[in-house]
Amino acid sequence: MRFSIIIPVYNVEQYLRNCLDSVVAQNYSDYEVICVNDGSTDGSLEILREYESKHTNIVVFDSSNGGTASARNIGLENAHGDYIWFVDSDDWIDKNALQLLHDELAFTNLDILCFNGKLKYEVDGRVEQDAGFADSQLGGWEYYNKYALAKRKFHFVCVVLRLYRREFLLTNNLFFEKCISHEDNLWIPKVLYYAQLVSVIPESLYVYRIREGSKMQTRSFKQIEDTIAVANKLSAFFIPIECLDKRQLYREIAGEYFGAFVSGNIALFGNQDIVIKKQINWANFKDVSIYPRHRRIYVLLSLSPHMFRAYNWLEKKIKRIVKHK
Repeated sequence: MRFSIIIPVYNVEQYLRNCLDSVVAQNYSDYEVICVNDGSTDGSLEILREYESKHTNIVVFDSSNGGTASARNIGLENAHGDYIWFVDSDDWIDKNALQLLHDELAFTNLDILCFNGKLKYEVDGRVEQDAGFADSQLGGWEYYNKYALAKRKFHFVCVVLRLYRREFLLTNNLFFEKCISHEDNLWIPKVLYYAQLVSVIPESLYVYRIREGSKMQTRSFKQIEDTIAVANKLSAFFIPIECLDKRQLYREIAGEYFGAFVSGNIALFGNQDIVIKKQINWANFKDVSIYPRHRRIYVLLSLSPHMFRAYNWLEKKIKRIVKHK
């Protein structure tokens, strides 16, 4: 069984060797490493070329800056492995990861194999272990409904904590949406909708670095706009699908819609209500607002975002009062 590890790389020269060293140190031999330099302006490409010259299973693609989604797609288009592992270039993997994954997949034909991970905080060296979830032989949508809202250290949509069968992705045309942030939020629900067989193992095989200045630790107004775009695309994809329990998903999509209007965003970017309202697909917003609270919020936002923020403030105040009684 062959694995393809796909690593998008953009301006991470400080961390890249750590990532690549963990990949080449695997005690399993049948794998390829596809590194996609996404227009780096630091020394990342030179480091990649160095490792490529020393390791026959590493291949480097050099592309103009198109974002993580574009780099992952290039990797997927050029992969030859039975299973795909997307690894971020500032993180690293356990040295026994591929052997363990191979042993787990030896007697099953899973579309997706999920595992756990650790968070490593750069600022103080602190490490947090994720909950050791374990489950077997689930349908993809069954897995989504069971775990999407489970409490854990990682966001459920975190792409790097799963192994994906390459033919499954290609057959269903499951490439990443380009030119948006939060592409994982759009990709994972669609992937799990198509997946027939998913398993979860308890081992922690991935270490996710939390570093200052990474794109996950900063916020821009474009990210809010991209969140709305993801909500529009997800709702457009799932609303026409019948005979599917979409309550968990709709809860998430509705939250993304009204989350764009919260007071915290005004503090960061000023009042952008007019801009945001124009970008939302309000018909879809209405359809996914199936919970009573979400229906109330939809109506309030339709009337005035100021009314929603007043309602949101009052709701939080009541919760604080109840909590301290």
